[in-house]
Amino acid sequence: MAQQYALITQAARSPAFYQHMGVPDTVMGRFEMIAVHLILYLRRTGTAGVAAQGIAQEIVDAFFEDIDHSIRELGIGDMGVPKRMKKLARMFYGRVKSYGQSIEAGDEAVLADALGRNIHPDDAEAAKSMQQLSHWVMQAARALEQTGEETLASGRLTYPPATAE
Repeated sequence: MAQQYALITQAARSPAFYQHMGVPDTVMGRFEMIAVHLILYLRRTGTAGVAAQGIAQEIVDAFFEDIDHSIRELGIGDMGVPKRMKKLARMFYGRVKSYGQSIEAGDEAVLADALGRNIHPDDAEAAKSMQQLSHWVMQAARALEQTGEETLASGRLTYPPATAE
């Protein structure tokens, strides 16, 4: 489980997302990219066997523990953490739904719009630049569909590289 979460966070830190695909290298930008990678992971494991689905639940738990830890490191006091966690959980599950629907429909333009609204909520111009990220997400979803059950059950799913196009 720890190995799979490490692979997810490592992939989400690829410099290409921040240098070439319009994702800001900020706390929220990193949250967004971990969320994207976790959503891709959950999409793939959702049709997998019991072992992989069990690991997926552990990964989601680790993600929220990581967020809790990060919030505390940013100096949010104990009283403010539950409120922030609820907000971030709503944000994450909203993304699971909207990104999932776009991926399922194969609609890169709608996905790019959703990514833009979430990654650049206050900057309409920057939000327009999410086409390359949307394209990568679609390619990654297709590639992950080819991942075998044994790889999923062992917690060693990897992502296609993010590169500047």
